[in-house]
Amino acid sequence: MKLLLDRIDEPGLNTLPVYERRGGYQSLRKALDMTPEEVLSNIMDAGVRGRGGAGFPMGRKISFLPHGDMDKYLVCNADESEPGTFKDREIMQKNPHMLIEGIVIASYAAGISRTFIYIRGEYAMQADILEAAIAEAEAAGYIGERILGSDHTMSLVLHRGAGAYICGEETGLLDSLEGKRGNPRLKPPFPAIEGLYHGPTLINNVETLATVPAIIRMGGKEYAELGTETSTGTKVVSVSGDVQRPGNYEIELGIPSRELIYGLAGGPFPGREIKFWFPGGSSSPVLTKDDLDIPYDFDSMAKAGSMLGSGAVIVIDDTHRVLDVALKVAKFYAHESCGKCVPCREGTNWTLKMLQRIESGEATPMDLDIMASVQEQIIGNCLCVLGDAMAMPIGSMVEKFRSELEAEIEAARERAEGAELDDVIPIGVADEHAGPFPVH
Repeated sequence: MKLLLDRIDEPGLNTLPVYERRGGYQSLRKALDMTPEEVLSNIMDAGVRGRGGAGFPMGRKISFLPHGDMDKYLVCNADESEPGTFKDREIMQKNPHMLIEGIVIASYAAGISRTFIYIRGEYAMQADILEAAIAEAEAAGYIGERILGSDHTMSLVLHRGAGAYICGEETGLLDSLEGKRGNPRLKPPFPAIEGLYHGPTLINNVETLATVPAIIRMGGKEYAELGTETSTGTKVVSVSGDVQRPGNYEIELGIPSRELIYGLAGGPFPGREIKFWFPGGSSSPVLTKDDLDIPYDFDSMAKAGSMLGSGAVIVIDDTHRVLDVALKVAKFYAHESCGKCVPCREGTNWTLKMLQRIESGEATPMDLDIMASVQEQIIGNCLCVLGDAMAMPIGSMVEKFRSELEAEIEAARERAEGAELDDVIPIGVADEHAGPFPVH
């Protein structure tokens, strides 16, 4: 069953007339005929977990917001910066009104009147499409004062980011939205208690909010029948890397990972085999070809020692060195670290330098033990999860492919020693810098 990508390529779906013709904003009308508590109950019954990476239940997150007459905020996290993830981009580009409708319904359930979409700065085209869709929704009365004649009033502001991975972290996003440098905040207090402008704030991912209209249309309990008991519904998965048909695929959570990678994405090219794969973006611990029959859902991935994360499967085949992949991962996170906390700032750079030592032939097998220890010191000791996002995949590569990395160390040392010998001038041979006397 497709809920988010159903006829996603229909021409003009990004415009209000086509969206309304397909039943758009009918879920909003249905929700406004309920009480906010009834809408929240449907979201709770659906059991939908956050699609941005953490997998926290959306209904519970809304329930944490304090009640009462105060300024509360909803922020849609559209800063899709996780390497390998491109699902939110397609939703915003092709069906922006589905996201807007989800935001309006969620704001009604949470009693929020001020909402924002924080979009990745590089998504210029998608931001333009969203701005046009917001203007259409405002003109039609789906955003603004007393929406569709109800008591619910809501404003929606689109804010373009400045191009930093750290702004995908919810508190770094809030600082950036307030006009500050995007740095993570110390928690507690959590955003649900003190977030944007020091007010209670609900932060959800694009895909999570875009799912809300389907939940209201179907009813929370019917939606929960999709997927597994603890990973309900459908999920859009971005598949990339060494597969024949990369792209976004909407699946029911719980299908075998093999069906996703081989059945939908076509598997690796002929003559090649899967070496390892990231099940949840570049920040997830890697799994091997022996793990392809694990169900693709939150709990199964956690039991396998990895995580579903943002839902981005990156496949690496046997034509690639583990060292090359590890270097790219470490370089990315070392560059994107904001530098606010020591374990991340120093740990990411140390890891990158140690991997470079392997490449240059300066490392010994002991370096692998040191590198594994560095990852353990990073995990759980940072202000946000950026440090963990590097330490988890690197640590898993060292653990699962240690023998290959040891062979890389030995081969690189032999290359380095050979290069040194080539630089030695044989006795009796004078170079251009030698004096007028022959060398004996």
